[in-house]
Amino acid sequence: MRFERVNPITGQPASTATAMTPAEARATADRAAAAFPAWSATGPNARRAILGRAAEALEKRRDAFVKAMMEEIGATAGWAMFNLMLAAGMVREAAAITTRIAGEVIPSDKPGCLAMSIREPVGVVLGIAPWNAPIILGVRAIATALACGNPVILKASELCPRTHELIVEAFAEAGFPEGVVNVVTNAPPDAGEVVGALIDHPAVRRVNFTGSTAVGRIVAMRCAQHLKPCLLELGGKAPLLILEDADLDGAVRAAAFGAFMNQGQICMSTERIIPVAAIADEFARRFTDKARSMASGDPREGKTPLGAVVDRSTVERVNHLIDDAVAGGARVLAGGKAEGVVMPATVVEGVTPRMKLYREESFGPVVAIIRAKDEADAIRIANDSEYGLSAAVFTGDAARGLRVARQIRSGMCHVNGPTVHDEAQMPFGGVGASGYGRFGGMAGIDQFTELRWITVETLPGQFPI
Repeated sequence: MRFERVNPITGQPASTATAMTPAEARATADRAAAAFPAWSATGPNARRAILGRAAEALEKRRDAFVKAMMEEIGATAGWAMFNLMLAAGMVREAAAITTRIAGEVIPSDKPGCLAMSIREPVGVVLGIAPWNAPIILGVRAIATALACGNPVILKASELCPRTHELIVEAFAEAGFPEGVVNVVTNAPPDAGEVVGALIDHPAVRRVNFTGSTAVGRIVAMRCAQHLKPCLLELGGKAPLLILEDADLDGAVRAAAFGAFMNQGQICMSTERIIPVAAIADEFARRFTDKARSMASGDPREGKTPLGAVVDRSTVERVNHLIDDAVAGGARVLAGGKAEGVVMPATVVEGVTPRMKLYREESFGPVVAIIRAKDEADAIRIANDSEYGLSAAVFTGDAARGLRVARQIRSGMCHVNGPTVHDEAQMPFGGVGASGYGRFGGMAGIDQFTELRWITVETLPGQFPI
């Protein structure tokens, strides 16, 4: 059986993929489990070499990735190529850490006792990746786990199965042994059963999920039933604070990039702009001009900075948020509601806590301006959210920016930079409803290894009984 993904712009078939059953998913986990003993015993430099080749194999597929992302999710070519660039960097970063998965010798109070902590592979790792940054997040779901000696299963998104299959094809070309890198694709109605079967499988020892908070809670509860650790990178409502001493032109550029890159379909997207009263009018004027200058159009033509959103449900959600805000007294300064998946850059001013746009993640090209009285009020508004993934603050005083950043409850915060910022070696993740655990660099090692305490007695034991 196969299922079809439809191009959100044309309505024509974009790709087809195997509609795997729960039984087929379990068989995939069996194959991964069979590969664990040999892969976990493979030396770090051998793992490094294969990962290096995987990065090259990804880059060789540039044209195929661009085509797949444009057809499956309506991405621009620029967004697809950025995805590929960062994803290849993530694989190379994973390759670099294979010889840095280290333990330590710990002083023991017991005479003659050599005490050590060591890190070991855990077993099969299930990575569940979303559609919005499909190469970056598909690679991130598996790269560090592979570097740590674990076989992996990439559970592809139903919205971009071909894009995710291309990742696994590249890794296969790199020379990973049979069963070490696997992909599971499924029709949308079967997602719950397929994912449940994989989480329940005894060989799957770690789960990482990137996606919505609602689904993340389901994944976490399913993992908890088996006492399986999971890493969750979930939704966001990123605030960008602008203080009275900020470079307003720099803040405008960062806010526009953060709010509208990939049509706002990024977990770190700037969803709340919080200027203090002293500069709010001037910032709003400049930012509105910037948003009005950002055209949206058919991504296949490559003539506009904004392309299409992923589906009609996004259009309906964003339109509803705009309607609700306007009904509550907010004003649309730029853009507005859309009929189709090519949506304009939209700015809504006067958003208050009574409005859904204040709290709900839009995951589309709409941003709220929420005015604050002063620095303390801006921090209060920034923290008035269940989410805590990314944040940013603009100020002319770096020390002040650091002081403010440390008062914002988020996994990441950038001083004089946009909320959208990712690098392969950085600890990436959130707090609260944005999830827990960290991807990236050395922080990722902790997620995909088991830390063990081992002792060796070098003297005869002395026991009281």
